[in-house]
Amino acid sequence: MTRPIGGGITAAAGFRTAAVACGLKKDMLDLALIAADDAASAAAVFTTNLVVAAPVLVAQRHLAASGGRARAIAVNSGCANACTGARGLAAADAMAAVVAREVGCPLEQVLIASTGVIGQHLDSARIARGVAAAVPLLGRDAHAAAAEAIMTTDVAPKEAALRVDTPAGAFTIGGMVKGAGMIEPNMATMLGFLTTDAAVEPARLKRALSAAVADTFNAITVDGESSTNDAVFLLASGASGVAIDDAAHAPFVDALREVCGTLAREIVRGGEGATKLVSVRVTGAASDADARRAARDIANSLLVKTALNGGDPNWGRLIAVAGRAGVALDPVRAQVRIGPAVLFADDTVFEDREPDAVAHLAGSEVEVAVDLGTGGGHDATVWTCDLSAEYVRINADYRT
Repeated sequence: MTRPIGGGITAAAGFRTAAVACGLKKDMLDLALIAADDAASAAAVFTTNLVVAAPVLVAQRHLAASGGRARAIAVNSGCANACTGARGLAAADAMAAVVAREVGCPLEQVLIASTGVIGQHLDSARIARGVAAAVPLLGRDAHAAAAEAIMTTDVAPKEAALRVDTPAGAFTIGGMVKGAGMIEPNMATMLGFLTTDAAVEPARLKRALSAAVADTFNAITVDGESSTNDAVFLLASGASGVAIDDAAHAPFVDALREVCGTLAREIVRGGEGATKLVSVRVTGAASDADARRAARDIANSLLVKTALNGGDPNWGRLIAVAGRAGVALDPVRAQVRIGPAVLFADDTVFEDREPDAVAHLAGSEVEVAVDLGTGGGHDATVWTCDLSAEYVRINADYRT
């Protein structure tokens, strides 16, 4: 049994956090530190972009060197430290080194992440001062401030936590994320940080995280863009005493997926310029891959997203995208639904149902669905948002 609780990234026992303003952003929190009381099991999933930021390279190297153990994660906003060459890699190494010194742990047990504008150099002196200021503030009450410190164009902090009751006892999973633009499946411009007080060995933790990410953070899109710094980290302290073995693995993944799903949908809900959270569901697919591809293409369609913003039940845009997605589709047996209204089915248009679709699109949470008509039993859901003029303004003015 699971139930939502407060506490975000420090809801799980064995973790503390702090947030400070180190000067990367003007008069705003811009550096968060997450520390485990003891070395924790650690796993991560990173960007698939071939242009990889320096902090991702350092985090990957440290995870390999430590055998999947970590004591601390430091994350800054205001500078991505991407496309910064040898100087950027040196700054990332220096960031990890100062955390190791201040926390008092081996260098390879420090993970780092950065977010912000690509191509800007990270100010190592400000990072060092920030880390030194953050360590004495570490505690379990700063989770909301930490979620704020990692934001860029996010409209609000995003955190979640869940208590899980099992026959062996209770454990907790908590987390925080940032992300609002450049969001697309295959990891996106987002950073995610998760903790649990369950006892999970690193290899099992990586398998669980990969499974949970596949259906959550890799099933959201704002604008079809993926970036250079994307990462989701998961630390397991074992402080609850509940061990995750083969029998408990599937329930653990389900609980982790629940937390990740909540956070993923909050990213889309707070997408740049978004006014609607949109669920795109594809059914009747010949394979899982076909279902995911069609759902992703529909969710990324500018024509679909602008129609949704305007409340226009233009079902033709949905079926047209599905038809050009390169997946198996039978146009005679295909169906299109907006909310409760089936607008196209069995090669027939139902214009009289459009008012029901219009009423559904007036809400802040909407669903569109396409059945590919193949008779296959495969389906997928991708979450996205509408596209408004505000998205254009935000990204036109991002650096200026």
